[in-house]
Amino acid sequence: MSSMAAFSPFLSPNSFTPLSGTAKHTDYHSSSSCLSRLLQQHLCKTTTTSTSNNSKKREFPAASVAASSSISFPYQPPINVDYLEQEFSGHGVVFKAIGDSCVAKMELDNGSKAIMMLPSGLITSYKASMWHGGTVELLQSSVSESEENGVGGAAAAIAIQGGVSLAFDCSSEVGQQVPWSPTNWALHQITGNPQDHIEVELISTDSEDMIEIKYIITLKQDVLISEIVVSNSTSSSLQLTGSILSHLTVSSPDATYAIGLERSDFFTRLPILSSFGIIPPDFGMKNEAQISKLWQQMAGWGPNNQNDGKQADTNQRGNNEEEMEGEEDDNYKHLREQMSRIYTSAPTDFTIIDRGRRNSVVVGRDGFDELYMFSPGSSHEDYGKYAYICVGQSAVLKPIIVRPNESWRGGQRLYNPNL
Repeated sequence: MSSMAAFSPFLSPNSFTPLSGTAKHTDYHSSSSCLSRLLQQHLCKTTTTSTSNNSKKREFPAASVAASSSISFPYQPPINVDYLEQEFSGHGVVFKAIGDSCVAKMELDNGSKAIMMLPSGLITSYKASMWHGGTVELLQSSVSESEENGVGGAAAAIAIQGGVSLAFDCSSEVGQQVPWSPTNWALHQITGNPQDHIEVELISTDSEDMIEIKYIITLKQDVLISEIVVSNSTSSSLQLTGSILSHLTVSSPDATYAIGLERSDFFTRLPILSSFGIIPPDFGMKNEAQISKLWQQMAGWGPNNQNDGKQADTNQRGNNEEEMEGEEDDNYKHLREQMSRIYTSAPTDFTIIDRGRRNSVVVGRDGFDELYMFSPGSSHEDYGKYAYICVGQSAVLKPIIVRPNESWRGGQRLYNPNL
């Protein structure tokens, strides 16, 4: 156990319970207040704890949690919000306990806001300031409720999906190391101020403290940046596979276009499955057997299951007679059709335009060579749960290699051009 364990704000090492079973209710949100209300409806009690005074910033490890940002019963002790408020105050971040989880609310003086959940690191909301003086939500998140059978009978559980999340695996280049996924994040430091920018740094390490990943979220007046820094202290090279996934809310894919992808090479792939991904249950399926097979693959999915997903992807590619690769021929690509692609030569910046909401987002990447693009299609309800476009800065077709005693850095930018 790390020597810094005494400084952890988490009161229990018990894991959260991921969503399983059959969902009996699903809702989605386009505002942070809606998300908070939905979560609070499922809370039966709240526990408040205190901690000793200590103004010195410290790094601390986090408790072990499951990959999805779920809340389950029986009730688990929450994160010590008092500790976080005391240690990381003064930078424009406010912490609030919601069940056995916690949200960190970042807000700048110009009105731009972002909400991140701990310890999952899931960014559920990014409200960008607009030219008219108001704000517009740019991310799509959903809250799902299910019934779980545990000790003492059925238990209520909810899972939060969508937003901006990480889905990565680290493994040895020579296959000697069991893959490790950063799903449990400790808050390391917060810098900046509400007048200029706010930077939140999270850390996750493997069980031997030989692989460290920093997740840095930066909120500026006109951009939300998500970066990861992978440091390898092992004696062999690491393979990093996965993606930064962002669910951008739109009125409907039928009114949404991608600008700037013309002449980019792409591969058609199965959707990237992760604990936080929102995928219609019938996506790309032509019969009930195929739908059942996809949901079996998705059940219990987490970053550690990516190898299974890749194998399923390979099997589908072998059985699918449709064209699996090509070159984008449209610089104003309509996203109304179902699609799941990985672009291998896309520009580092391109634009998503939603004509229904009269809004646009410039998506940029650094360090990654691949762009993942997913559209659920326009057959769903406008402004509904599946009214989004998922983009990802990815290393799926070609893993990123991090050599011994070296580091690698990559990230994504969601730029708001509407100020």
